[in-house]
Amino acid sequence: MVKRQYDWQNGPKLDSHTARKHKVIREYFAEYLRVRCGLPQQEKFRLAVVDGFAGGGRYLDGRPGSPIIFIEELIRASNELNIDRANAGMKPIELECLLILNDAKRDVVAVLQEAVVAATVGIKEVAPKLTLHIEFRCKKFEQLYPEIEQRLGAVKVKNILVNLDQCGTRHIELDTLKRIMRLSGSVEIFYTFMIDSLLAYLKKTDPLGLVKQLGSYGVDPSQLSSLEGLISAETWLGRAEMLVYDAFKEVAQFHSPFSINNPDGWRYWLVHFSKNYRARQVYNQVLHSNASSQAHFGRSGLNMMAYNPDEEGAVYFFDADGRANALEQLYDDVPKWISSSGDAMLVEDFYQSAYNDTPAHADDISSSIMLNPDIQVLTPSGGLRRSAKAIKIGDTIRITGQKSFHMFSVMKANKQK
Repeated sequence: MVKRQYDWQNGPKLDSHTARKHKVIREYFAEYLRVRCGLPQQEKFRLAVVDGFAGGGRYLDGRPGSPIIFIEELIRASNELNIDRANAGMKPIELECLLILNDAKRDVVAVLQEAVVAATVGIKEVAPKLTLHIEFRCKKFEQLYPEIEQRLGAVKVKNILVNLDQCGTRHIELDTLKRIMRLSGSVEIFYTFMIDSLLAYLKKTDPLGLVKQLGSYGVDPSQLSSLEGLISAETWLGRAEMLVYDAFKEVAQFHSPFSINNPDGWRYWLVHFSKNYRARQVYNQVLHSNASSQAHFGRSGLNMMAYNPDEEGAVYFFDADGRANALEQLYDDVPKWISSSGDAMLVEDFYQSAYNDTPAHADDISSSIMLNPDIQVLTPSGGLRRSAKAIKIGDTIRITGQKSFHMFSVMKANKQK
């Protein structure tokens, strides 16, 4: 594909799919900071943010790119967290962030430096509890990464967020993604690409697998341009999502294979990688608060990829209708999932094993558990939980006996009214 050129000197136009992606990243980063700084005894939180394809900082209409979004949310979080902590009688918390901003073009880095200076003027007065160390780089990310890894090791930071927005120009090596996720501590990646680049990569590395996946369309992988007429089809989204899911399953235990919802078809993809179910849980919740920003094709309960995309499945837009369907599927899926381990599981173990295979909202999972008469949630002392919101990770989910289909029938009948 032809590499897209952005006129950062004058400010490029902000495409709608990019705006949606930025909104998801902004809201996730805000929630990330809120969750990670939530301990009452905590007095400092250190993190590193690496923006590997940072761009020039602002678009033609003045809206911020990802580097400025990270800065804005750090300032906002520092102030809002400390106001909340003061109101709760807690000690203030200091945020210390190493922000590494890279772009392969020197003229773009120069524009970015100006945008960052403007965004950080008077930062100590605006956010006195925030310490921000900003470093600029100018290399292709694959060449730069060993230096970044060395730098992160030198500052001994364990909380790392990496944003890799390639603008669809090429495919980051899978080994590089794996290497990032092997860094010690809590590491997460936002990875943006165009499906064309992944297909071109798979054509070289797994040609037989690609032929098998695309065979139902009669598409010759050597002629990938012939997919253009199918790119907007819902069944294509299902097939492409399976390719994405399989291609990246070795990168991280948790990865979200969801496409950016775009009028021109399912061609732009934003994948979130993490090591912990809690990060995926929060990411799912952010997508539900931004309904239709991303799209999933398949099942909406657990085992979201366990279907034939040519014969079944539906688009899940993280909206109210999708959540209603998810609740129906979860009603059956949760006891089946528990039964695969016996008759009981710790809630934490259930989350750890199930979250990579569901687009569902945490509240819907909890509600499906409490609505099911064949499931009990027990506290560590053996008490019975009565509310979905009261469920804790140390609780135990237990199947009580023979399954009843009464509640599922009621739910289905109410939906059809």
